[in-house]
Amino acid sequence: MSLENKVQELVVGLVSVSDRASGGVYEDKGIPALQEWLQKALTTPFRVETRLIPDDRDEIESTLIELVDEARCDLVLTTGGTGPARRDVTPEATLAIGTKEMPGFGEQMRQVSLHFVPTAILSRQVAVIRESETDPDHAALVLNLPGQPKSIKETLEGLKDADGKTVVGGVFAAVPYCIDLIGGPFSDTDPAICAAWRPKKK
Repeated sequence: MSLENKVQELVVGLVSVSDRASGGVYEDKGIPALQEWLQKALTTPFRVETRLIPDDRDEIESTLIELVDEARCDLVLTTGGTGPARRDVTPEATLAIGTKEMPGFGEQMRQVSLHFVPTAILSRQVAVIRESETDPDHAALVLNLPGQPKSIKETLEGLKDADGKTVVGGVFAAVPYCIDLIGGPFSDTDPAICAAWRPKKK
């Protein structure tokens, strides 16, 4: 891995999808929760691009495309709009803009959430890789997260027992290596929050 790749900052898009928050009915809590978690978890340079938008499929799609193709995000995290309600269309929009589906992320998030609430089976979070249409060398991981700050933290970090041993792994442990594989910048995490996993060098 080149020195240039090691010091390059990770660009993270944060998208909160909510009719009421985007309309000013109440304050958005998704983006602040994501920013706070990333600041604690990431130990390598990063910057964020934030977007607060309504539950509109066309707008979600165009926002995700803009963040990857124009803002050149390496990782896009969405929050909200993943339930069974009629206005919840974030997964559909995410799948529509993706090049490859990454089903393991959604499966693991539901496994984590099921340790807390039985309604986790109603969540429809998905993840995809999007290859930029403006730059064939650029791609990003786009990952749907739950809407509540507590659930965001749980699914990213996973579940630990009283001794700090991991019971169920959080999904963010796989994110840095996934970004490596699609040609993005090197990133690392604080193992006390979430240990990034990479294969051992031979």
